[in-house]
Amino acid sequence: MKSTMMPVPLSLNHLLERAGTLFASNEIVSRLPDKSLKRHSFGDYYRRTRALAAALQGLGLQKGERVATLCWNHHAHLECYFGIPAAGGVMHTLNLRLSPDELGWIANDAQDRFLVIDDVLLPLYRQFAHLYKFEKVIVFPFSGAPVPAEFTDYEALLAGADPDAFRYAPHDENDPVAMCYTSGTTGRPKGVVYSHRSTVLHTLVASLGDFWGLRGTDVVLPVTPMFHANSWGMPYGAVMMGVKLVFPGPHLHPDDLLDLMQLEPPTLSLGVPTIWMSLIQTFDAAQNPDSPSHGRWKLPVGMRSLVGGAAVPEALIRAFDQHGIWILQGWGMTETSPVATVSYPKAELRNASMDERYRRAAMAGVPVPLVDLRVWGDDGTEQPWDGHSVGEVQVRGPFITGSYYPQEAAPRPPEGALPGLGRPGAGDHQVSVNPEKFTPDGWLRTGDVASVDAMGFVKITDRTKDLIKSGGEWISSVDLENALMAHPAVAEAAVIAMPDEKWGERPLACVVLKPGRSVAATDFGPHLLGHGFAKWQLPERYEFIDAVPRTSTGKFWKMKLRERFASKT
Repeated sequence: MKSTMMPVPLSLNHLLERAGTLFASNEIVSRLPDKSLKRHSFGDYYRRTRALAAALQGLGLQKGERVATLCWNHHAHLECYFGIPAAGGVMHTLNLRLSPDELGWIANDAQDRFLVIDDVLLPLYRQFAHLYKFEKVIVFPFSGAPVPAEFTDYEALLAGADPDAFRYAPHDENDPVAMCYTSGTTGRPKGVVYSHRSTVLHTLVASLGDFWGLRGTDVVLPVTPMFHANSWGMPYGAVMMGVKLVFPGPHLHPDDLLDLMQLEPPTLSLGVPTIWMSLIQTFDAAQNPDSPSHGRWKLPVGMRSLVGGAAVPEALIRAFDQHGIWILQGWGMTETSPVATVSYPKAELRNASMDERYRRAAMAGVPVPLVDLRVWGDDGTEQPWDGHSVGEVQVRGPFITGSYYPQEAAPRPPEGALPGLGRPGAGDHQVSVNPEKFTPDGWLRTGDVASVDAMGFVKITDRTKDLIKSGGEWISSVDLENALMAHPAVAEAAVIAMPDEKWGERPLACVVLKPGRSVAATDFGPHLLGHGFAKWQLPERYEFIDAVPRTSTGKFWKMKLRERFASKT
């Protein structure tokens, strides 16, 4: 028996048309380098995005070719999100916090044809321009300054195109639309390619009420960079629902974000824990009557805040809740589009104590619909959901990658895997299945170690490379870090494994104190014992540092700490 449903492909183009038709008067706000605000309507956005697509086709962009972006969060970057795939291309977001050598390597690996870049980032581009030659560099005059003559002016390019005459490139729902590279902290970054189908399904799932809960009346402040896992997919959801967007541009300092919240109060914001830690510390310090910023800011009461990219300390959740803001934690990775779990308040918790709600909120959460999740133990078996048994988190689903995009040619993937992204005349690149990252039965190996309890809450214990094995027993660096950051004098803490002749490994705690606070290392022992740790799990060594080094996406970069303290005894 055949289905009676229409075989209409899932497509980002539908979301763009929907926005232009239904939400033409809704607003998109971008903060410029001089901190002024630029406003567009969704009607403006719709026409500009179609003009970009028409212009790219006029430049000869062919289906499947990559167009790189090197941009902050703003309206033009959002135009690229939809305009590049509308023209048949693949948007490849470059991470502006990477080194020039890394950027050059990634652009070459992806074989990007064009680059769209903010004028304020041209100094960074010039540092890697010799490593890879784009056919055309299109400069968005973000600062308002004239575009140098050797580049193509983004605004002039759009002005010369006809959005009404534009026609969408023919496509299938499995055709690629965007590409992100993994962080590469344990090796070379790997390209992850998203399709129309995977992106639309991810957007629909993430927008559900218990997750993003997007409403047409929302005002969304995406602090998460648009080059970091597509800003967790929020740009697609915002366009689908026509919600007001407030882009912060390059101004991510806590003072700047708090100032922006006064000008355009958000109902929903998203960012990594380190950003929110700095923001709440800055806000709380301003409550002191002697502070120069006293009375300068108010937090938007009732704002929902999505936080992810790293473990969220329970102390941070409690701190924001004191101001009427609830933090919703999610877990995922570039390979999962990225939302895979969300720690939302399930109905079973309606009568739970606040301590229990905080404890649950600090977990990675429950798998979202369409994502299958299992925990695989060292013994080669699936672990029970008992809240105690741990193993590697493995996932599968329609918006989880089944392969990577490498530079080197690799064997043709199995039927149904993502297609190669061949550039005509440049040799077709194959997609690598990379068996080390996938199980024989097709699940993605995430590298995260966790347990799952009977209610389905995932508790990330660590990354496999960050677990500490002492005397044959595992110690969670994440649990130690969260407990240390609950100390009133501690701003940040990172725990790493150090070699030990007797026990194999022992934990070393690197601690950043809050301004004006002091504490003796001996004070941490009683504090940690009070948080349920056994004496043998406590660090013997504490190092007080000015700041925890971070990766390009804001995560603690423990490799740098291990290198720094490896020679110390």
